[in-house]
Amino acid sequence: MNEASILMALATVHFVALMSPGPDFALVVQNAARFGRRTGFYIALGLSLGIFLHALLSVTGISLLVQQHPLWFSLMQAAGGSYLLYLGVGALYATWQHWSEPVNVLKGDHTAALGQPHKAFTKGLVTNLLNPKALVFFASLMSSLVPVGMSLAGKSTGLLIIWSESLLWFGLLAWLLTKPVFQRRLEALGRYIDLACGVVFSVLGSAILYRVISFAVHT
Repeated sequence: MNEASILMALATVHFVALMSPGPDFALVVQNAARFGRRTGFYIALGLSLGIFLHALLSVTGISLLVQQHPLWFSLMQAAGGSYLLYLGVGALYATWQHWSEPVNVLKGDHTAALGQPHKAFTKGLVTNLLNPKALVFFASLMSSLVPVGMSLAGKSTGLLIIWSESLLWFGLLAWLLTKPVFQRRLEALGRYIDLACGVVFSVLGSAILYRVISFAVHT
């Protein structure tokens, strides 16, 4: 397979993976729906940078090295699971605390995003970087599709494709969710979106931590 075919396959597999529901998808939906387009875009920017770094670490072999050392990988999983659980419990607590209050998307956008966009960016970056499934996915993707002998230009192009696809997908998702026709509907469903995302984050985080603890007990 020539480099053009490899890059096309890489772009296709990655784009399909992007559309699969997961922590990144849930994070954009939850925050763009509640806090508006600006927050959604900065989260998309953070997520795309996290994905780029995962791909970079994978293409250089660092991610595979981490996977092959049980202690390092367990620590990575524990950190990721703990962070996802933290996001989930926080979302559930906020939902319970404000359940009877009306959701005001515009007010949330001004108070949470316009003043401190770096918080949204950091939240997206950390959520992706600490996701152990992302580490496994990119290590597998790069090792199976990108040959060791591929040119530096080809590898760089692949990284650029992965980053741009990620930014475009999550940016588009944030833009669509904050169009007036969707925003009005999401405003009424805000508490239910927060509840669903809280459950998703909590379940994923708990499942990861359970696997880490089970592995530690049986080794």
